[in-house]
Amino acid sequence: MSTAATMALPRVQRPILVLSVVAAVLLFVHLMDYGLRHAVLLPIGIGLGVSLYHAAFGFSAAYRRALVERDISGIAAQLVMIAIAIVLFAPVLAQGDAFGRGIAGAVAPVSVSMALGAFVFGVGMQLAGGCASGTLYTVGGGSTRMVVVLAFFCVGGFWASLDLHWWSALPGIGAVSLPEAAGWEIALPGQLAALVLIYAALRLAGGRVGRTLGWEDGFSVRALVRGPWPLLLSAALLALGNWLTLLAAGHPWSITWAFALWPAKIATTLGWDPATSPFWSGGFQQAALARPVLADTVSVMNIGIVLGALAAASLAGKWAPAARIPAGSLIAAIVGGLMLGCGARLAYGCNIGAFFSGIASGSLHGWVWIAAAAFGTVVGVRLRPLFRLAK
Repeated sequence: MSTAATMALPRVQRPILVLSVVAAVLLFVHLMDYGLRHAVLLPIGIGLGVSLYHAAFGFSAAYRRALVERDISGIAAQLVMIAIAIVLFAPVLAQGDAFGRGIAGAVAPVSVSMALGAFVFGVGMQLAGGCASGTLYTVGGGSTRMVVVLAFFCVGGFWASLDLHWWSALPGIGAVSLPEAAGWEIALPGQLAALVLIYAALRLAGGRVGRTLGWEDGFSVRALVRGPWPLLLSAALLALGNWLTLLAAGHPWSITWAFALWPAKIATTLGWDPATSPFWSGGFQQAALARPVLADTVSVMNIGIVLGALAAASLAGKWAPAARIPAGSLIAAIVGGLMLGCGARLAYGCNIGAFFSGIASGSLHGWVWIAAAAFGTVVGVRLRPLFRLAK
């Protein structure tokens, strides 16, 4: 990094950094009451949050740039991330356990409702200006608007859960695990080949890698600590974080389950009876409602992502919440947040739980998810000008 660029760097926001570190330490100590494997999910989440923020690693913006500018840098990084995760996941999932604990991949049904949910999610993330992981790391990074998105993301997730039994009854083919159907020796290279073909097709269609995937000004300790990071570094770390989550939690990285759980807990305190909902009457859901929020692994990791992004933003000197949100942008945040929540609940996950973790687990629904979400993205990009959002 040049001397002029170094001098131009904002100062580290030490009070915010200290706040994030102290909060993380105190929370980790508390989480140890649930055991080390549970508590370690917090630093994994923090690492994911730092990686997302320092590389501005987003899904919605990456797809929008590909459509509007033909810049496929973000998509290329995602393909690399998924490829690394597939390779890391395969031996663990094939064995079925790690450190004496059962391991399960993110395998979900393929159905009309699942595809519809992914489509709605694709539209929503363009209006909201972020996906599930993007919402969390931008909230931690100080975006006031994304706090609104997160709030309505939760409302939408809970709302959709109340009617999920009806949507789930729509036609489908059930859960399809490619490794179980074809064997790992075919599923693993087959999925990797599909990723290569997707990249090749994007290049043939005129896609270009417009953003440097490595260190723009060369590696330095300052850049490592304060950012920005290369997309490929973040991609590798996100894949590693997902793998560590699989080992520690027994399931891959997921986000949006917590966005339905949190409002459900609030609703119960206000007098709502979960027994009136087929979804919330399930054994897993009832147990989650009965336990503290911090007993939920997904919630712990979501909090970790926010804290990690908060620390990264303070190190970069960029934590600066805006006091005002333009009316059009605010409406888009509300509508987009609702669509994100509803879509994720119908689609058995988001860009992380369904797409990233699903494909890494060899689930067919992950591939269907991204295909449907891509169509939704096209629609969402065209709707953005109605809310005075920049393309």
